[in-house]
Amino acid sequence: MKSAGKRAQLRALIVDDEPLARASLRTLLEREPDAITIFEARNGHEASALILGERPDVVFLDVQMPEMSGFDVVRQVGAAAMPDVIFVTAHDRFAIQAFEINALDYLLKPVSEERFAEALQRTRSHLRGRGDDSERIAALLQTLASPPKTLKRIAVRSAGKTRFVDLEDVLWIQAAENYVELHTANSRHLVHATMQSILERLDPEVFVRVHRSAIVNVLHIKQIETVTPGDYALTLDNGFCIQSSRTYSDIIRKWVSNRP
Repeated sequence: MKSAGKRAQLRALIVDDEPLARASLRTLLEREPDAITIFEARNGHEASALILGERPDVVFLDVQMPEMSGFDVVRQVGAAAMPDVIFVTAHDRFAIQAFEINALDYLLKPVSEERFAEALQRTRSHLRGRGDDSERIAALLQTLASPPKTLKRIAVRSAGKTRFVDLEDVLWIQAAENYVELHTANSRHLVHATMQSILERLDPEVFVRVHRSAIVNVLHIKQIETVTPGDYALTLDNGFCIQSSRTYSDIIRKWVSNRP
C-alpha cells in the first residue's frame, strides 16, 4: 500500500556547459525527499539526444552555451518530444523570451534554494494536471520561429524574485551607471542593462532617446517647450520635466511639426 501523499518519481535533466553549475543544481535535486532520476548534459547536442532518448519530465536548461543555446535545443527537439522547460541563466535579459516561449519557469544564477523549490513544485503540479501539451509546445515553437521584435514588458529582479513591468506604463528610462532605471507614474525599477541594449529591444515608434541618459515614451509626453534653439523641455503626464540635448533635436522637431 502506498503511503499517503507520496509523489511520483521525477526524471530531471540538467543542461549546462559549466560543471559547477550542473553540480549546484544536482545538489538541490538530491536534497529532495522523493526519488528523482537525474541526467546531465554538457552542451546542447547532448541535451537533445538525452531528451529524445531518456524522455525526462523536466529540463533545467542553460540559455547561453557554446554552439547551441538553450533556445536552439528547443528548436531542434521539436514540439512532440519537448518536456517541461525551466530556463537557467545569469542574465535577466532572457527572462521575457523564456516566458514568451511558454517555459514553465525561469531561474537566475546563482539559484537559491527557495526559488528552486518553487520551480520544482510548479513542475510537479503541472505534471499532475497535464493532458495533451501539444498546443502549448506548438505555441512555444511558433514564437521561437517568429520571435517578437520588441519587448512588451521588462523583467526586474529584486530580492531574489523576478517581476515584470509593462512598458506601456513606463514614462521614461534613465541611465544609472551599469543599470537603467524605469520610471512609471508611481514607481521606479532598476534593471541591469545598458541604455543601448534596452533601446534596441523597444518599439522605436514609442520609445525615443532624447538625451544620452534619457529615453522617453512619446505616448506620455504632455508638452514640449523650446528652451534654446535645439534644446527642449519635455513635460510628461505626471508633471516631470526632462531636458533633451541638441544631439537628439531632429527627432523632437519632427514631433512638433507633425512630420512622419
